[in-house]
Amino acid sequence: MNRHDIQQLQAMSGYPSLTITLPTHRTAPDNLQDPIRVRNLTGEAKERLRAEFNNRELAPLFDHLDRLSEGIDYRHALDGLVIFANHDFAAKYYLPFAVPERVVIGEKFLIRDLVFAMNRTSRYWVLALSEQPTRLFEGTHDTLVEIQEEGFPMVHEGPGGATSLPGGFGVNVSAIRDERHRQFFRSVDAALKPFLADDPLPMGVVGVDRYLSFWDEVTTHKQFIRATMLGNYDEASTHELAKAIWPQVEAALDERVQRSLDALEAMASQQRVVSTVGEAWRMANLGRGKTLLVERDYHTPGRLDESGLLLLSADDATATDVIPDAVDEVVEMVLNKGGEVVFTENGALEKYQRIALVLRY
Repeated sequence: MNRHDIQQLQAMSGYPSLTITLPTHRTAPDNLQDPIRVRNLTGEAKERLRAEFNNRELAPLFDHLDRLSEGIDYRHALDGLVIFANHDFAAKYYLPFAVPERVVIGEKFLIRDLVFAMNRTSRYWVLALSEQPTRLFEGTHDTLVEIQEEGFPMVHEGPGGATSLPGGFGVNVSAIRDERHRQFFRSVDAALKPFLADDPLPMGVVGVDRYLSFWDEVTTHKQFIRATMLGNYDEASTHELAKAIWPQVEAALDERVQRSLDALEAMASQQRVVSTVGEAWRMANLGRGKTLLVERDYHTPGRLDESGLLLLSADDATATDVIPDAVDEVVEMVLNKGGEVVFTENGALEKYQRIALVLRY
């Protein structure tokens, strides 16, 4: 699941919208309990829905729910599973982080907690260049999940790919083949654009020297590329590819954190940094946040004043107006307004009270 998916889900509404989340397991024997838990949760969901609607009204939603449940691949489950279903839509996502077990029925799908969990994980894209086919993956730590929508995976169907090149006297077959490859990778670049626009994560690119060279010529997304790996991974499994690319991506992400810390010191000397979660909230709300740096395990509750513009400390964490984790709210606010977020090791931002926001101006 990525922000591209999140934005699609956010646009959907209509009661009843069903969300089921649960932790799952990657290996046996722990994963033997997962089908039972899914069956129990879907049974609970149906029972609650039947208390409000008749079977005829529920038939489309139940059809979606049954097909999703039957299609779960427990052999390749990750750490969490989420199921979304309403009368017109259904989708399931395997998550590389754990989620609580619950059933929620509402006007909209429950995605808030998933967004916050995603924000605090090391996420990235991997593009595996090939003719047959080019594949896109969403990475989280050392786990990859292949994207199978919006044109991916992409196969080179034209001359030089799935069809033969033109021949004949005086025809420069090599030049035609090269240009067809460039056209194909331009199509890949265009298909990649909405994913990077919705979720501008670092990217690793994998391929043989020839494809990497063509890609370098045509791509408009060089600013996202953090790691490049030479090799043919057409026959590699997702696990094998993840094992190969993750060390390079991890090193690149570590370098990004250090660069951000160095830049923070420079911006602080120019009075372009605010610290404390309250000040970060205020400036992020005004759209002035360029880069937010947060210690990885920093969480704190808060509450808004009557204007809704100032974040105050929460003396009573159980009060109804308390924001359970104000830090996650600031993170999401910065991202939604086009800023970037960098998580650091605990203690790295001690002098900034564990959170610092670099301002645009």
